[in-house]
Amino acid sequence: MDGVLVHEERAIPGAAEFIAALRRHERPFLVLTNNSIFTPRDLRARLHAAGLDIPQESIWTSALATAKFLSEQRPEGTAYVIGEAGLTTALHDVGYVMTTRDPEYVVLGETRTYSFEAITKAIQLIESGARFIATNPDPTGPSPSGSLPATGSVAALITKATGVEPYFVGKPNPLMMRTALNRIEAHSETTVMIGDRMDTDVLSGLEAGLRSILVLTGSTAPGQVERFPFRPTRVVDSIADVVPLVTELAEGDADGA
Repeated sequence: MDGVLVHEERAIPGAAEFIAALRRHERPFLVLTNNSIFTPRDLRARLHAAGLDIPQESIWTSALATAKFLSEQRPEGTAYVIGEAGLTTALHDVGYVMTTRDPEYVVLGETRTYSFEAITKAIQLIESGARFIATNPDPTGPSPSGSLPATGSVAALITKATGVEPYFVGKPNPLMMRTALNRIEAHSETTVMIGDRMDTDVLSGLEAGLRSILVLTGSTAPGQVERFPFRPTRVVDSIADVVPLVTELAEGDADGA
């Protein structure tokens, strides 16, 4: 989502045309984000304000992926949560109870204001035996004034204090990609991952068996691509360059290619 379709809540040129092309050719899609702050309803409203009409059913967040993972591991379990509405709502929706008394999990997500008191409590609960889960490994997040510490940075602090590594559910974990594929009943061989980060988007696509397109409107700069030991299937300047590909693929299917 961020860096591909929008940048600081403004649509990137070509984003609206890309979504329109997917709909015109009846291509199922999901908009993915590692940000766990917002619910899909919140994100739909934010995208709509940027001029992008995307239903909340087509938005898949690391918070939703985390909730799904936990509900399959320990149905209707208990957790101490550091995060905002996107994460707490997702966990409530799968039957989880938020508690500070002997929770089965400590779940760390994104928040605008990390509390030292909350982090201290998380450390103590992990020391007492709670399992450590984090929504995503991103060390920083963007803001108009510069980078902000994100889930990965705070997780590293907790790990340093406890010696316990978290299990990251979000990108680049292929688990998030596979749950997304299942959600739209898609197969990895006929699905493309479009992202702006080599270390999360392209890597997660690669490990899930997807073709990948890197757009250069976000985190990874052109000169950084060659530093990685893996490559995307294609590199383009922006999402606007992907619009013709949607039509090309659709026409290929119609011709039996």
